[in-house]
Amino acid sequence: MQRPGDGTEVGEAEPADQFQVMLITGMSGAGRSQAANSIEDMGWYVIDNLPPKMLIPLVDMMTTSASKVHKLAAVIDVRSRTYFDDLSAVLSHLDDLGVRTRIIFLDASNEVLIKRYESVRRPHPLQRGNRLIDGIEEERALLASLKERADTVIDTSGLSIHQLSTHLYEALLGAGPSTVTVHIFSFGFKYGMPLDADFVADVRFLPNPYWVPSLRELTGQDEAVSDYVLSSEGAEDFLEAYERAIMIAVKGYAQEDKHFMTIGFGCTGGQHRSVAMSLALADRLKTQGLEVTVSARELRRQRS
Repeated sequence: MQRPGDGTEVGEAEPADQFQVMLITGMSGAGRSQAANSIEDMGWYVIDNLPPKMLIPLVDMMTTSASKVHKLAAVIDVRSRTYFDDLSAVLSHLDDLGVRTRIIFLDASNEVLIKRYESVRRPHPLQRGNRLIDGIEEERALLASLKERADTVIDTSGLSIHQLSTHLYEALLGAGPSTVTVHIFSFGFKYGMPLDADFVADVRFLPNPYWVPSLRELTGQDEAVSDYVLSSEGAEDFLEAYERAIMIAVKGYAQEDKHFMTIGFGCTGGQHRSVAMSLALADRLKTQGLEVTVSARELRRQRS
């Protein structure tokens, strides 16, 4: 679609059912903040302590413009006071719009909530000078109907923050290796070891395309260099063994609530071997069902 008068392109608004809205709610002290952090790590745009009525203009903004935000998560709870009473009407309105809405409700026993509040030495938002248990019980009564409507209810009484995160990943993304996102990058050892890699592979044992005149000015992203590197003795054996090792680690990461892995491939200058091998490993891991991204640290350097 063109904007009248200037011929520039305007992005078409996508159908409302292409967008997702998630409500993170539940008992105060049951882990809403930690849940919000985990869900944000999964790629959602998260807003905390949002008055329910504000969901409508936010969803309108998402669905009527060329917005890049397709997944909106809002932490909504009794801290919004009287605004909380608007939630039922807002949810009905979102249903009418055709927006996919999901509710995650976090709960915990009264005994656990009391211990958590005592440990942080803060009053319950509904306590208002009364006993802590009075605020908890009032909140539980207010949230009863919302809990019944929730798509997912998680009792955090016996969960650590990492176990809660694992439950959320399993509820939203599934279990196992598929919840781990992998980034692979190439680098040159002569420019320094990376500080942010979980695993580093040294591929300087492979023949260096730099010494082949026809390949010197190319990079590992070029087919001729890639073919040269991957056909070298030991390249495929190394990739096969390294893939097996990485998949073992990926499974362990998923179990330990670590959902991001960074792998570095290094050669001398970071132009040929490391680039080709990092791309080859990425292709292998993608066939395992992993989400993989690739970058090349040194390709932006001007080669003399």
